[in-house]
Amino acid sequence: MVRDGYFYALGFIVAAILVGWLAQPVWAFIPVLLALFLLWFFRDPERAIPDSPGAVVSPADGKVTDVSLITTDGIKQKRVSIFLSVLDVHVNRSPIAGVVREVRYQRGKFLNAMNEASARENEQNTVRVEGDGHVVVFKQIAGLLARRIVFNHKVGDRVKRGQRVGLIKFGSRTDILFDPSAHLQVKIGDRVRGGASVLAYLQPAELAGASHTAITTSLTNSVAEEAR
Repeated sequence: MVRDGYFYALGFIVAAILVGWLAQPVWAFIPVLLALFLLWFFRDPERAIPDSPGAVVSPADGKVTDVSLITTDGIKQKRVSIFLSVLDVHVNRSPIAGVVREVRYQRGKFLNAMNEASARENEQNTVRVEGDGHVVVFKQIAGLLARRIVFNHKVGDRVKRGQRVGLIKFGSRTDILFDPSAHLQVKIGDRVRGGASVLAYLQPAELAGASHTAITTSLTNSVAEEAR
């Protein structure tokens, strides 16, 4: 259970007591139901993390809504988009083991997470993780209902594959970007589980070295442009 769930649920339990005391007890049923829903929503189940070399695990639970090859600053990358409904587990996990090299928060809109424009315009948190000669970027993207993105690490922190790293509250989208030579294991419509489902397998570092350098340079240039 994510700690936030206890705080939200406690508020509704207090409301239920007040409603039952000041009005009729039957009306307390509604806030009690909401408290139970929040306890369920903030569940945080244990997961068996794959240990296969080069595996990129899903950073979130949800449905794969897009698998495509995109170009960012002239660099081609494979992107997997995952939509999280309010019924999914919302704890985020690191897709690979490595060091957090960049954390960049972008304020923006709250478009429907199914809208393609949400990947560019919505409020989001972009995280770049480097490990074993690879670089993987994942984005925590807000949606219509998601109004808070939580990321619990900072630049320089080391994370394990499948390790809990944050949370998106109440429905959203997560994008994962990696080298185009990676061997995809999912397709549009697949259901994935954070930390447990393998999205792709990365090539050995010596084969992906050029793309690693290009992606790192592209992200650095992007940050520099925003700073200007």
